[in-house]
Amino acid sequence: MTSIVIPAHNEAQVIGRLLDALLADSPEDDTDIVVVCNGCTDDTAQVAAARGPRVRVVEIPVPSKHVALRAGDDHARGFPRVYVDADVVIAGADVAALTKPLDDEASGILATAPERQIPLAACAWRVRAYYQVWQRLPAVREGLFGRGVIAVSKAGHARIAALPPLMADDLAASLAFGPEERLVVDAARVVVQPPRTWPDLIRRRIRAAVSTAQVEQHQRPEEASARTSRADLIALLRGEPKLFPSVAVFVMAAVVARRKAEKAIQAQDFGTWLRDESSRQN
Repeated sequence: MTSIVIPAHNEAQVIGRLLDALLADSPEDDTDIVVVCNGCTDDTAQVAAARGPRVRVVEIPVPSKHVALRAGDDHARGFPRVYVDADVVIAGADVAALTKPLDDEASGILATAPERQIPLAACAWRVRAYYQVWQRLPAVREGLFGRGVIAVSKAGHARIAALPPLMADDLAASLAFGPEERLVVDAARVVVQPPRTWPDLIRRRIRAAVSTAQVEQHQRPEEASARTSRADLIALLRGEPKLFPSVAVFVMAAVVARRKAEKAIQAQDFGTWLRDESSRQN
């Protein structure tokens, strides 16, 4: 039985669309959905419970994604296990495509994630320019992070369960697996809502800069990094010179975010979550 764990903190506005997509074509007797409402002060639990008995709702008082994920593990019934952020949309058929490679132990695949679909039409032009570059970066294309969905086998779960509580849990989980152990599944899609405005993008990038610094503090020197290098951008421009204006926007966003993140990194403040509300607008 596949277990789907959804940590949700004040996600009443968006969790219904995710659950409807999951329930529409998930096998009723082979899918276990657990929504962990952590520290919610809105109607997240009620919205989730209204989807019927196929969705089990767990409420905990602590507003912590890490604690919510562990609580979800305590209530989940099976493997493969799929962790899904409440603000993305993925269908049951896509979950099935994600878990298929994990059923074959001989493949050596321990973790999978879907291809991203990022709707940019409603975003400011600088946000669109940023994502034109970001989506082309090798680490972004090949890594499991930034998708809001990670599926793991039982052995893969043991790997990520040993990780410390980190803000960038999806980045840490992606880096926990070697290239031969992880797979981005072409047949699976997830819709990830981007920030709508430049200030919202910068808030999200500040959070990314702070959380990446925290992950790096727990890494060994020989382990891979997900940071964008100058060589990555140069290679991108050589292949697509027309992207120069977008690369300039990308660099500007990175510089601004890193400068604004310095104070939090120096203070070791890895608990302040700069949430992007624009991506939760209907």
